[in-house]
Amino acid sequence: MRPLAGKRILITRARHQARALAAALEERGAEVFSIPAIEIVSPDSYDPLDAALRDARKYQWLVLTSVNGVAVLMERLEMLTRKTFASPQTALYSGESLRIAAMGPATARALEAHGLPVDIVPKKYVAESLAEALRDQVFGQNVLLVRAQVARDVVPVELEKAGATVDVVDAYQTVVPEESCAALRQIFERPATLPHAVTFTSSSTVTNFFRLLDEAGVPMWPPSMAAASIGPITSRTLLDHGVEPVVEATEYTVPGLVDALCRWYATP
Repeated sequence: MRPLAGKRILITRARHQARALAAALEERGAEVFSIPAIEIVSPDSYDPLDAALRDARKYQWLVLTSVNGVAVLMERLEMLTRKTFASPQTALYSGESLRIAAMGPATARALEAHGLPVDIVPKKYVAESLAEALRDQVFGQNVLLVRAQVARDVVPVELEKAGATVDVVDAYQTVVPEESCAALRQIFERPATLPHAVTFTSSSTVTNFFRLLDEAGVPMWPPSMAAASIGPITSRTLLDHGVEPVVEATEYTVPGLVDALCRWYATP
């Protein structure tokens, strides 16, 4: 069964992350357009992250909120420790074992692929749930939070209320890809290529997509085009831009988003 047969679906993930979502949609029959609304680039400075990693053994908790953050963490560790430690992983551990929390299963898998066991993955893959999962375990402890340069402050604020000392460091930032504006304009200028639905996997993809619409000269969200959101935070950002998502994943993952789209199109 191909529940998305005949549907044109636009995905907005960063180019290096889009393939898995595109493949899952195509497997279910969709015609997929990929126009990245975000590009992952270096933060303004790696100095705060590097300083934290040089002093990594003071932390009792390491918190990662994305796969992108894991990739940068390991790159910086490798660069900083190759002459000092047998492996980047050993630089993180002191006599008391470091504990690690990940925002969701994809981030946890990325950490474990680098030999870093994950102690906590919250029940819901949002900042509020992550903070709740950690709140009773961080009193009097040092926490290193590695995240995007612009992010919601729910986790550090809540953990500091719980008695932790939290160092927040930027691993990367997201920008609007230069080439995406022309590609978006080309798709939206003809009814035959107008997407039936657009998928959003983060608040950043929403914000940047609306910037792209404006730059491409698209005056308004087409009424026939559905918005599909990976979760409640992303949905809230869509609502802030005046668009109500008709699809919201119940499991805040890429497979959950695909399943939600399939259910929606299968409903008479």
